[in-house]
Amino acid sequence: MTLRIANCSGFYGDRLSAAREQVEGGPIDVLTGDWLAELTMLILAGNRLKGRPGYAPTFLRQLEDVLGTCLDRGIKIVTNAGGLDPAGCAAAVHELAARLGLSPRVAHVTGDDLTGRELDLVNADTGEKLEATPLTANAYLGGRPIAAALSAGADVVVTGRVTDAALVTGPGIWRYGWRPDDLDALAGSVVAGHVIECGCQATGGNYAFFQEVPDLAHCGFPIAELEADGSAVITKHPGTGGLVSIGTVTAQLLYEIGSPRYLGPDVVARFDTIALSDEGPDRVRISGVRGEAPPDTLKVAVNYLGGYRNTMTLVLTGLDVADKARVAEEAIWARVPRDSFDQVDVSFDPPLLRITVMSPQQEVAGRRFSSAVVETGLASYPGFYGLTPPGNASPYGVYWPVLVPAREVDPEVHLDGVRIPYEETPSAPDRRAEVPRPPAPPYGEHPTTRLPMGRVAGARSGDKGGNANLGVWVAGAEAYAWLAGYLTVDRLKELLPHLDPFAVDRYELPNLHALNFVIHGLLGRGVAASPRLDPQAKALGEELRAATADVPRHLAGRSELPD
Repeated sequence: MTLRIANCSGFYGDRLSAAREQVEGGPIDVLTGDWLAELTMLILAGNRLKGRPGYAPTFLRQLEDVLGTCLDRGIKIVTNAGGLDPAGCAAAVHELAARLGLSPRVAHVTGDDLTGRELDLVNADTGEKLEATPLTANAYLGGRPIAAALSAGADVVVTGRVTDAALVTGPGIWRYGWRPDDLDALAGSVVAGHVIECGCQATGGNYAFFQEVPDLAHCGFPIAELEADGSAVITKHPGTGGLVSIGTVTAQLLYEIGSPRYLGPDVVARFDTIALSDEGPDRVRISGVRGEAPPDTLKVAVNYLGGYRNTMTLVLTGLDVADKARVAEEAIWARVPRDSFDQVDVSFDPPLLRITVMSPQQEVAGRRFSSAVVETGLASYPGFYGLTPPGNASPYGVYWPVLVPAREVDPEVHLDGVRIPYEETPSAPDRRAEVPRPPAPPYGEHPTTRLPMGRVAGARSGDKGGNANLGVWVAGAEAYAWLAGYLTVDRLKELLPHLDPFAVDRYELPNLHALNFVIHGLLGRGVAASPRLDPQAKALGEELRAATADVPRHLAGRSELPD
């Protein structure tokens, strides 16, 4: 029987009414929510240092609306809102339930927190060795502890750091009894989990062709109808706004990925085997996903306090703006030497001149810098004005991914405060999926016209630690043949010159008519430390779509956009 898994949160701060909308909008079996981005762990660490909860209190606000109904209907609730304190979050769920006169069985999963453990702190992306003391260190667990909690009778399962897809894979293992060697079924559930983990991004939110999306203001949250073989239909409740189409699902599949081998603790999902098909209005089937045995290591998200930062933004208008930017900088550095900071980032995107400084010392990056900028106000370029008042520096954290042997991480499952027996099952025998990959057919010579890329291609981009990903897709095999031949790494850097200093990997996904680019180091030390105006690279895809390209005239002449 199909397992209907509904998502009600894509990040810490998502729509509070979503849980109620998903529970009341139609039949579901499991309600999930994702609260933990890489940045969120750092936010929760800061909250904990200030005496606030180390979990996401907004989960409790949503739970208050739906807990009684979920218990009445047998809807299971699975969430990673436990953050840095799953036990504390589970206790808060019990307190909330008691206040409501309810008695759910509440499980929590621990074992991800490796803070204080001896770790090999070699950055998995850059190979650098971390010398600082970690503030947090959390391994990405998989879905099997969640499945164990559900099998033991839990109504609510609260986890700490698990993979986003584990919130779907765990219920799938519970319902269908998948063993570690059921690699294709596990891989299918990972793909379904990846699609719905970011909430409305699967149903038309942030979609390149947003003009096609009806009633985006009331966008419905996604549902995955998961089958025993790991295939799934992505949909949403009837009567809600938004859109589920091959295009919206493709866009989310390309979000925050690297190579087509999508690594996880339960399975490696081959994104180059995914098949999408239209099953009617707001229904897209995902099938054919192949899986491989998971690696023998787990990713660990380490965060440490990097120091203090401050940003001042000036506006430059009128004539000679480049000379004005030079004069502005000279005046500032005359008052506070540039070399007094560990790092300085100056970006000039007319009319904005943004100067960000970083230092281990709060006072150096604080008023000493921001006041120096303001002091130039009557002795600088004509038309001087700023957008930021003088202020103190803020602490910033650095995200540092490392790897640990999976055998050294021991998940624990607790039900109503009592630890229940749980052992990680043996890994599946190693298997590499055979994926035939014929080269894209040569496109040949065709008359072209100069158009923005976005008139024929969709894109979505995001952050992967200090790296950024940029996925690009088109409609149909013919358009893909052009895209694969045209959009090389060199061409990408030609269209987006600011990427030129960075190493870029390109991956082909012909099954999705898509390419994925990974830009190494674009985001520096990660979201919290990046001085970029767009520190999560959310707009990178739209920058590419706005760039003018040589588009085959007959492709550009098509009236339809990619769906």
